[in-house]
Amino acid sequence: MRNELVKISLDWQHKYGVAPQITTVISEYDAAMLIGMTEVEYSTYMQEKTAVTKGYDFIFSGIRYQIKANRPSGKKGSKVSRVPKAANYYWDKLIWVLYNKFFEIQEVWEWDVHEYKDNFDKINRLTPQMYRNGKCLFSVEEKL
Repeated sequence: MRNELVKISLDWQHKYGVAPQITTVISEYDAAMLIGMTEVEYSTYMQEKTAVTKGYDFIFSGIRYQIKANRPSGKKGSKVSRVPKAANYYWDKLIWVLYNKFFEIQEVWEWDVHEYKDNFDKINRLTPQMYRNGKCLFSVEEKL
């Protein structure tokens, strides 16, 4: 189903210039799969949720996860130079996912809430390089 959603989004972008905003839902799903949730567990957990849950996106093994992600469109000027910052600290771990223009995972970084707060609380503009100081959960370079 994930691949179908990505295909539709990319087809839409090709035809109309801008992809529908699916990065949030795709990244939450991808992060859940990456940390070991099964599709059944994720689906069951999300059934009673709304699009907005204050502070975290999902809970797995008693850990509250906040997911952030970026995806460049591939167009001129779409290089990722700024990453989303957590608006609160009602989570235990933050995962940042960086995609390429085809929604293929390039990097995944994890932060503990206390380390994140110590490093970024007083900083307004975060960059990919800053998030890369966390724990690397996945990198395309690792696959090579």
